Amino acid sequence: MRKQSPLVTALLYAILVVTVLIVLFPVYFIFQASISPGQTLYSTELKLLPEQVTLENYRYMLFEKPFPTWMRNSLFVALLTTVATLFVATSAAYAFSRFRFMGRNVWLMVFLALQAFPAVLTLVPTYQILVGISQNTPIKLLNLFGLVLVYSAGTLVFCTWNMKGYFDTIPYDLEEAALIDGCSPTGAFLRVVLPLATPGLAITALFAFLAGWNEFPMANIILQKESLYTLPVGLYGLQDNYRVPWGYFAAGALMVAVPVMIVFFIMQRYLVGGLTLGGVKG
Repeated sequence: MRKQSPLVTALLYAILVVTVLIVLFPVYFIFQASISPGQTLYSTELKLLPEQVTLENYRYMLFEKPFPTWMRNSLFVALLTTVATLFVATSAAYAFSRFRFMGRNVWLMVFLALQAFPAVLTLVPTYQILVGISQNTPIKLLNLFGLVLVYSAGTLVFCTWNMKGYFDTIPYDLEEAALIDGCSPTGAFLRVVLPLATPGLAITALFAFLAGWNEFPMANIILQKESLYTLPVGLYGLQDNYRVPWGYFAAGALMVAVPVMIVFFIMQRYLVGGLTLGGVKG
């Protein structure tokens, strides 16, 4: 391969630097609004450095608003949604990938058709179902558990299709070898297939976590008590008929992004993992 000239290398790095600056500037703009006094998002002229720096917006969100409670509720919903979705979607995807049964292709097409409809169309019927169950049975679902149930059902279609495509690429010969060595079908699934499907599991888990973390319309309808609010609903409630507190919004938005960044960095090494990592014996 020919070695690139220093001019071409410098030009590529310059393009990358400019691209990174363009991508990071909105984040810096929000950060600047979060540490600036007042509740305006911008002034008459845009300045790279704020004239005054204050942590009042963060103090207000953490100590005068139940932001920690909203954070705890969002983490509870997102983590429980991730666990429930992974458990059901992984089992269903493995069955669709490995077994041949009547109606298999029909159900796959039904799943694909359901994915084509926006989730907002199900807001009213879903709420009516939850209200009916809560009124006619001892089970109360107008709370965080009902929200987890709705999110898990909503993300199940995509997660099942995603994991099914990943299982299809794993050679069945590896499972047969495990069965010959004495593993049960369940043992082969747990000890052979799942470790090889770690990248797919990581992507599915990240999608399910974000679905439970960011969703607003359904949470705004189901959750009726401030003590049960998730972060999107709590931040939306900061505004009133007279003003929009952009400083509080900016501080809250940055704090909301922190758990997502942590989850992404934890799963980063799995997201770039190979298919058959560790699948070949020495």
